[in-house]
Amino acid sequence: MRHLLSAADLDVRDAVRILDTAGQMAATQAREIKKLPTLRGRTVVNLFFEDSTRTRISFETAAKRLSADVINFSAKGSSVSKGESLKDTALTLQAMGADAVVIRHQSSGAPHTLAHAGWTNGAVVNAGDGTHQHPTQALLDAYTLRRHLVGDGGRSDVSGQDLAGLRVAIVGDVLHSRVARSNVQLLHTLGAHVTLVAPPTLVPVGVEAWPARVSYHLDEVIADDKPDAVMMLRVQRERMSSAGGGFFPSPLEYTRGFGLDARRLDALPDHAIVLHPGPMNRGLEISADAADSPRAVIVEQVANGVAVRMAVLYLLLAGESPAPTTTKVDA
Repeated sequence: MRHLLSAADLDVRDAVRILDTAGQMAATQAREIKKLPTLRGRTVVNLFFEDSTRTRISFETAAKRLSADVINFSAKGSSVSKGESLKDTALTLQAMGADAVVIRHQSSGAPHTLAHAGWTNGAVVNAGDGTHQHPTQALLDAYTLRRHLVGDGGRSDVSGQDLAGLRVAIVGDVLHSRVARSNVQLLHTLGAHVTLVAPPTLVPVGVEAWPARVSYHLDEVIADDKPDAVMMLRVQRERMSSAGGGFFPSPLEYTRGFGLDARRLDALPDHAIVLHPGPMNRGLEISADAADSPRAVIVEQVANGVAVRMAVLYLLLAGESPAPTTTKVDA
């Protein structure tokens, strides 16, 4: 891999390799000393034009666990707020010797521009761009699904395995969700069957071209499809303008139709798990009962995110060559 810009960039071999490497990284995080010397001397820049505490901290933790030097760059209070362009910012980071740039940007396509415009020689990782893509979130979700649902329910080794045959329902604000777009592509690549569930107003134009089925009835999907996992999406109220009318009549109406509550949780198959990319709107797309249920793996997703991002940075910056004996990443 040269960059990681989209889930669509990954074929099944690449995706499984990242998941397997993440498993090795996760094993090292159970040790007393969690830090690995693998990327010592490398510099990773977190270039965030859009607020996201958990994603930035996850990437920062991943880079530091690999012994990389980390520079956190926030658009607020920087030259960007004074009018500096993405190009000039990238050239400045290149002059500072950035080996990898993790970028989150409010404009869809900004990471692709950064990767291909010749402004930086470093690897570019998309940490979320507009409503377009968030590939590492899809990878950590796939890692979580594989860990719980593949290989005798996670009791046996899943290395080298994909998600063939799993049924995943992605529920909520699909229209504004880069997480949904990335997950549909990656889960399809890994062999899972995806159903999108949302009110018609929150389904994107052109969704019929996506490799997923669309339903407007959550109860029917739970009863008929018996999904192995339900991924609840955050209702992105900050992207919705009330000036032209709301996307649903009221929060209560949305919760009744598309919220995951105790009743719907009980209707899921016994082995099914609940995911959410966070942060959660408790009481809107997910109830406290569902969010705090033992079947919810939402907190675990955060921990898995560090391992997956360690794997991505390792594969981008350490390349294909095996690590020396002193820097092995397997358990």
